[in-house]
Amino acid sequence: MTAYEAWQQVNDRYLTEAIARIRARLEALANKPRDAIADVPPPAPAERSRWHTWWNGETTSPDRAIEPAATITEDALATTPAPADAEGTPIPAAEMLAARLGLNAFERDVLLLCAAMEFDTRIGLLCAQAQGDPAKTYPTFGLALAMFDDASWDALSPERPLRFWRLIEINQPGARPLIASALKADERIVNYLKGVNYLDDRIAPMLDVVAVDAEALAPSQQQKVDAIVEPLRLGAARGSLPLVQLLGRSRASKLQIAQAVASTLGVDLRRLAADAIPSTAADQETLLRLWQRETALLNLALIVDAADLDRASPQGISVQRLLSRMGGVCLVDVREPWAGLARDSFSIDVDKPTPLEQRAAWTAALGDDAAQHAARTATHFDFEIGTIRRIAADALAASADDRSRLPGLLWSYSLARGRPTLDQLAQRIDARAVWDDLKLPANEKSLLRQIADQAEHRSLVYDDWGFRDRLNRGLGISVLFAGPSGTGKTMAAEVIARELDLPLYRVDLSTVVNKYIGETEKNLRRLFDAADDGGAILHCDECDALFGKRSEVKDSHDRHANIEIDYLLQRIESFRGLAILTTNMKSALDTAFLRRLRFVVNFPFPSAAERAAIWRAAFPSGMKIGNLDFDQLARFDLTGGSIHNIALNAAFLAARDLGRVTMPIVLEAARAEYRKLDKAVNEADFRWLETVGSSA
Repeated sequence: MTAYEAWQQVNDRYLTEAIARIRARLEALANKPRDAIADVPPPAPAERSRWHTWWNGETTSPDRAIEPAATITEDALATTPAPADAEGTPIPAAEMLAARLGLNAFERDVLLLCAAMEFDTRIGLLCAQAQGDPAKTYPTFGLALAMFDDASWDALSPERPLRFWRLIEINQPGARPLIASALKADERIVNYLKGVNYLDDRIAPMLDVVAVDAEALAPSQQQKVDAIVEPLRLGAARGSLPLVQLLGRSRASKLQIAQAVASTLGVDLRRLAADAIPSTAADQETLLRLWQRETALLNLALIVDAADLDRASPQGISVQRLLSRMGGVCLVDVREPWAGLARDSFSIDVDKPTPLEQRAAWTAALGDDAAQHAARTATHFDFEIGTIRRIAADALAASADDRSRLPGLLWSYSLARGRPTLDQLAQRIDARAVWDDLKLPANEKSLLRQIADQAEHRSLVYDDWGFRDRLNRGLGISVLFAGPSGTGKTMAAEVIARELDLPLYRVDLSTVVNKYIGETEKNLRRLFDAADDGGAILHCDECDALFGKRSEVKDSHDRHANIEIDYLLQRIESFRGLAILTTNMKSALDTAFLRRLRFVVNFPFPSAAERAAIWRAAFPSGMKIGNLDFDQLARFDLTGGSIHNIALNAAFLAARDLGRVTMPIVLEAARAEYRKLDKAVNEADFRWLETVGSSA
């Protein structure tokens, strides 16, 4: 027989004896004069002491602030309480509930009377006989006061456990007195008394089970767990548990640490989303009391997800009110500390594993033979230890027959797992350009190669060579491409992305910039956070719209606009990946922003020689091309973007006649491009006579 089966037998026997005593008292009350109830003997003194000497607090009233002092102790935090007392005697569920929720003997007996209605169908008839009314087939406070020893009127108070913890339901229609109203035991409590323990279904839909691997913690994260557990143990000893504020942007890390804290304390963790919290005061009160009741009956801990919540919003105010009164082990996921809560709290900064810890995890999962792959993957992706182990296991399994496939599989799995959710804020670009497509001066091309090299070898310089210990910011790579439209800035971003084999996202400014105060910062925070995790390269076109010069403060809009710029300056500096910003108006950018950039690459208007090279590369090798005078075409004062537009339009003109691209067709397309750009058209420049020496 298992320990639970043995306890279940004790609990069933306890309920059977309790119901028998209740039935005997009801029969005595129904068949004898009212004062004869005293002749019915109470439980034997030895039996009463067996249960009641185990707990103290028969007169304890629950605190309106719903503090955990009466229900959670240091011992309860250390291990899950077993249903037995110090001598190993099994404790029935009714006695456990009375001890944890502060019921005195009379209140416990009232609860058992109400629960007996569910266990014995004869109780209802006996209630009617005892109350002298065939219609009253239910217990009342008046009946309980007449039945039980140590009866006390204050058990009816909303401050006492029966009503405060919603252990009983009162049906009081119209002007019926409270003492004569029908009482019914709460369904959750009835099942608990019978030995069936589960989370109350009125709050279960609001709470999620936290399914994370709490053991997959890096050493730096385990230190955070220890820093949280110690104050909670001290608070439990004092009888007042502090609220734990988990700060930072990584929700996954916070959940892992919260789960590890709960496991250490011997409680089960549940997650409550801020938007699931009721908005009305009455519903919030119900949630508070039922949750605190569940923490006593099930040993639960809670983490409230408020990372994206505006504290000043109505929902934010509701969450603050709930956190201030929420008892038990409670943690909250927030970006920044919430001050002014009406409850003792402390804050812990939570981060993902450090780059060195991530590299060590990759090496441990892949083996020493794949250490070089571990270093490259850890450089570009920011994963939790559990995610690293899963990706490595999948890549190793898929490459079991051919280990040469491991690097490619590892990289593709990491890209798939870390792909950022940027669809609403940015557009993914299919990077196809290569280095030979760039027609730039040697100095500018050299700077672009330096950018790619720094992105590839960050881990070596920062971690192996120790620069990370000397720098507290600016570990990412932020670059600016400045120059007229069409000079190759976007193509250069594609070339770097293809070189690094990383996804490239163009930021959609129309979805990022918002007229409402604070929304732009939220959008950019989501953008940078998502790109950080997945190793994405951000390409912010026309960045002067976001990083323009700060203006003189004349009204609140100017002040908030400057706050947005300040936030953007800080966020782009802390971005751990590669951010490529482009602008046609470098002079419009804030000087403080320019100082924070690692590289500034100027894209000049192409010279005649560069334009000739662009013309020669503008047409695919598979096209039919006639005799084209590239030297004459290079004399057109156009950027590379305009040249590619002309080449494409000329191809369609040639396709109309199923012919080949000839010089007259190209000149016709060039004339149209000039007019589109509002450039003066000199017909002499667009005249061409085919000669023997024409270029082909």
